[in-house]
Amino acid sequence: VYIYMKKIIVNPNTSLLYKHALSFEKFNISSTGALIAYSGKKTGRCPKDKRIVFSKCTENIWWGDVNKKLDKKLFENYLEYAHDHLYNNSKYIYIYYGYAGWDKNYRVKIKIVCSNPYHALFMRNMIKPANKKFYKPDFTVYNCGHIQLSIVNLYNNTTFKDNSLNDTLVAIDFDSNNMIIFGTEYAGEMKKGILTMMMYKMPLLDTLPLHSSANIDKDNNTTIFFGLSGTGKTTLSADPNRKLIGDDEHVWTDFGIFNIEGGCYAKCIGLDKDKEPDIFEAIKYGAVLENIIYDKKTYIVDYDDTSITKNTRCSYPLENIKNAIFPSIGNHPNNIILLTCDAFGVLPPVAKLNPTQAVLFFISGYTSKIPGTEMGVTTPIATFSACFGEPFLVWNPIRYGELLKDKLEKHNTNIWLINTGWIEGEYGKGKRIPLKYTRKIIDYIHNKKILDTKYETFPFHNIEIPTKLQDIPDEVLDPRLAWKNQNEYSVSIDNLKTKFNNNFTNKYGVKLFNELTK
Repeated sequence: VYIYMKKIIVNPNTSLLYKHALSFEKFNISSTGALIAYSGKKTGRCPKDKRIVFSKCTENIWWGDVNKKLDKKLFENYLEYAHDHLYNNSKYIYIYYGYAGWDKNYRVKIKIVCSNPYHALFMRNMIKPANKKFYKPDFTVYNCGHIQLSIVNLYNNTTFKDNSLNDTLVAIDFDSNNMIIFGTEYAGEMKKGILTMMMYKMPLLDTLPLHSSANIDKDNNTTIFFGLSGTGKTTLSADPNRKLIGDDEHVWTDFGIFNIEGGCYAKCIGLDKDKEPDIFEAIKYGAVLENIIYDKKTYIVDYDDTSITKNTRCSYPLENIKNAIFPSIGNHPNNIILLTCDAFGVLPPVAKLNPTQAVLFFISGYTSKIPGTEMGVTTPIATFSACFGEPFLVWNPIRYGELLKDKLEKHNTNIWLINTGWIEGEYGKGKRIPLKYTRKIIDYIHNKKILDTKYETFPFHNIEIPTKLQDIPDEVLDPRLAWKNQNEYSVSIDNLKTKFNNNFTNKYGVKLFNELTK
C-alpha cells in the first residue's frame, strides 16, 4: 500500500467538492450550474451483488433472492481493506456526517467515508447535514466503488471469498452497523443502502418504513403515494396546491410521518420544463446530474439522449424545491394512494380499498412493464414488487403489511388504488388513461368529493369503485363499459387475476391469501 499526502476533509462544502470534481475527476458543469458526473460502467444498482451479513440479529430476516447471506469474517476482511485503502491510499478523503430522518425521536446518525467528490456531494444532497462530528455514528458507509472486489481478494492473498461474487459487492453488517461498496461507483447504492438500514431498524421500533412520496395541504392533511417506475408517482405527488414532504422514503410512526431524506433523486429521462417544472428548476448549483449527455459547446443537457443509460438521474437538496415543507414531517396520512400502471386495460382508474384489501395490494406491489422500458420487453408483463420496494426490504413483506393494517385501522386512513394505465383495451389496442382524469380523481380524493358518491363492487377482489364522478366519463370510471368485446375483457381480467393470485400464494402461502380475500 502506497502512502500519499492525503487530506481528510470533514463535511466539505459544495464549492470545494465542485472544485475537486472538476480538477480530479474531469467532470463538468451544466448550463444551469449542476455538476455533471459519471458513474462508469455501472449506471444503476447491482441487486445481484447485494449481501447482508448473517448473524444473530439477522437470522430471522427475509433471506432469499433479495437478501443473500455473507460470512461475517469475510465482511470484516473486506471492511478492513476498505478502511485501510480510504485512509492510507487516497489523495483526499471526504467524511460527511448527516441524519437519516427528520423526526428527532427516530433519526439515525450517518457517517459517509469516500474518496470521490461526486459521492460526497451526492450524499450531502441526500441526507440532512449535521453541524458536528458524531462521536459514535449509528451507521457508517465506506465507499470504495472504484476498487474491484477481485483486487481486494488478491490483496487478501487467500481463497477465502464468496464465489458467487465477481468484481462488485454492496454489503451491510447490522451487528457493526457498517456498509461497504466495491466495484460500482453508482451513487444510488449509498442512498438505497441507508433505506435498507431503515427498513431493518424501524420495524424493531414498531414504526413502518415506506418506499413512497408524500405531500401535505395547508390544513395539514397528508397523502402518501406508492408507485413503481412508470406509474406517475413523482408527477402526481407534485401538486402546486400542496407542499412536498418527500419524494421517495418515509417512516410512519405513532406521531405521524417523516421524510428519511434531505433531498430528491429524480429520473431525468425525457425531462420537460413544462410537464415537470419543479424538477427542472431544481437542477441548479449544488445538484448532481448523473450519466447524461450535453452539448460540448453550450453545456445544455439533452434529457432525451439515453445513449449512456435510460437511468439518467439528478440529486438535489429539498431546498431546491420551492414547494417543499420544512421540517419534512407530516401528520398521520388522511389518504394513501397505491399507484399501478395496468397495461392490460382491465383495472379501474380509482377504487376504494378496505384495510384488508390494502394489505393484499400493498404486499403484492402490482404494476406492469410496457414495451420499450427494458431490453426484450415486447408485450406487457405483470410485475410485482413487494410493498412497492422489494429490493430494499429486510424483513418478510408480511411484517410490513401487518404494520400497515394496524396503522390504517388505528388512524382511519382512506386507501385508494389508482390505475394510470390503459383503457379501452390493452397496450397496443387501447389508450392510456388521460392524465387530466387522473389528476381530477386525485383532486376529488383531496377535497373529499369522492366520498360523496355511490360505489359498486368491482370483480377484482371485490374492490369498490365510484359510479359517478363529475367530468369523468362513465366508460373511464368502469373499464368494462369501454371494451367493445366483453368476452375479451373477461378473459383479460381473469388472466390478470390468475397472475396476481399466483404471485401472492407462491410467495406468502394460500392460507394468508384466503385470510385477506375471504
